[in-house]
Amino acid sequence: MTYERIVDHILNARRFGSLPGVAVSGRMLDALGRPQQGMKLIHIAGTNGKGSVSAFLSRILEEAGYRTGVFTSPHLVDFRERICIGREMISKEAVVRLGERLLSAEFGVEPKMFDYCLAMAFLYFAEEHCDVVIAETGLGGRLDSTNALGVPEVTVITRIGYDHTEVLGDTLEKIALEKAGIIKRGTKLIAAAQETKQVLQVLLDAAAARGVTDIGVVHENDIRKEGCIDALQTFSFQGYRHLQTELLGVHQYENAAAAILAAEAFFGSESEEKRRCIVRGIRNAVWEGRMQILSRNPFLLADGAHNGSGAAALAKSLAYLFPGEKFHFIMGVMADKDYEKMIELLIPLALDFTAVTVDDVRALRAKDLAESLRKRSAEVYVCTDLDKCLSHLPSEEKTIVFGSLYFIGGIIGTYFAK
Repeated sequence: MTYERIVDHILNARRFGSLPGVAVSGRMLDALGRPQQGMKLIHIAGTNGKGSVSAFLSRILEEAGYRTGVFTSPHLVDFRERICIGREMISKEAVVRLGERLLSAEFGVEPKMFDYCLAMAFLYFAEEHCDVVIAETGLGGRLDSTNALGVPEVTVITRIGYDHTEVLGDTLEKIALEKAGIIKRGTKLIAAAQETKQVLQVLLDAAAARGVTDIGVVHENDIRKEGCIDALQTFSFQGYRHLQTELLGVHQYENAAAAILAAEAFFGSESEEKRRCIVRGIRNAVWEGRMQILSRNPFLLADGAHNGSGAAALAKSLAYLFPGEKFHFIMGVMADKDYEKMIELLIPLALDFTAVTVDDVRALRAKDLAESLRKRSAEVYVCTDLDKCLSHLPSEEKTIVFGSLYFIGGIIGTYFAK
């Protein structure tokens, strides 16, 4: 089979089934000889920030000399982004070889798309002799496929918000309980700052129930934001002074802080060299499609804010980075997201909106998005030719394109490929 056919088969496998992912992937990994054994694991769940924390941690561990596998989702441009060692994607040849093995195997269960990706990742990481793997959950935590991997060295739970409420629950506490399902006896827990004390308490109660006592919590008061100059944000956190990061947005301060605590927990002991690795890792981390400046003249910034929490972070970050300015927004989202909330959060910062239909069966149609925007008296345009929209950006004001990660990935891959 060709690379394209392998990827097509995997991406078009069922996304949901009668068995939860943890059960399906558990059987698959057992049948494959548990390729995850022998590798240390850092397991990350949360609504927003998983990818950024993974990017920070991956770079820190690379700086410290660890051969680090990274399993993330979704991809922006290339399927292979999901499975990386450091910043190097899995080769197409490996995708074909491992994909043929997985697609032809009988596991006694029907693997879903995410199960195939997870199994391929850990077969590859085992072949490549990775020391440690950073693995993000796909959806939730308790029933997620990644929860079949075993007990991680470190568990990280990033900020929790409203997303996939039809599956995870309709309150932040219910969603937190699902995310907390990845906390296991024997791990160390790092929790990012949460919306309420009650949400954080859900995580702490879950840890206590499993005998986890080694816990680090990011407190917003411990972070001193020191501004942004030349697309570099500077901050101090606990004993680290004047750290710099290229990852833009006020939410990246707490993501970086969570990564620092996770790295310290993973290292287990302090040394000046490990502190230097943390400083360099924070400075050199890259995460495409998140508050990423694609063009400066005309100005275009892309952000994968695809739910209410992401839109809130985007609005707060734009106000922080560009105080007093208003923006042209280009928006494309999925119909199952809380786009009404997203609109509400961003209208105060908007000059106007351009509505786009994302190329996905789950997408919200541009005309329906435009109707919702007009109900709030926003000035709206409907884009039927994205190429034309992006080639005629205003030169005086800033344009922000945001929404579905697939939408952002398509823009980066098609119009701003390096």
